[in-house]
Amino acid sequence: MSLMHRASRALPAGGWSGAADHIALEYEGRFLRRKRLVAASGAEFLVDLPEVMNLRGGEAFALDDGRLIEVRCGLEPVLVVTGDLTRLAWHIGNRHTPCQIETDRLLIREDHVLETMLRGLGARVERRMEPFRPESGAYGTGRTMGHDHGPFHVHL
Repeated sequence: MSLMHRASRALPAGGWSGAADHIALEYEGRFLRRKRLVAASGAEFLVDLPEVMNLRGGEAFALDDGRLIEVRCGLEPVLVVTGDLTRLAWHIGNRHTPCQIETDRLLIREDHVLETMLRGLGARVERRMEPFRPESGAYGTGRTMGHDHGPFHVHL
């Protein structure tokens, strides 16, 4: 039985070099504290961080044997949205949906209800497989979190 190596810290993007391996994680998988992972080479390791982290890609897990495992953003199903980006971004944000904002397009995770809404608003929507790196939330631990408007506010 082999010993599973442990990563008790993640080094920030740009703060390390010389990774021995890498792992591609989707958006949900990059929000973690403790989890068994398998790197691209097949090497298993345990991530055991002191607190939950929101990894954006480019970090490296520092294993207890000195090796570094680079964190990459994995491909996942997204909707690429183009059109009146200011208006469309407002509608996406009003639904508390994580959104990757670029100069000429918006990316959201694939969702048929939002796709229908956006097309109804005149957006051009394309389904693709791409890395997803949405804007970090203004509250919480770097994720878009729900919030409360009070007892008299209703989302329609």
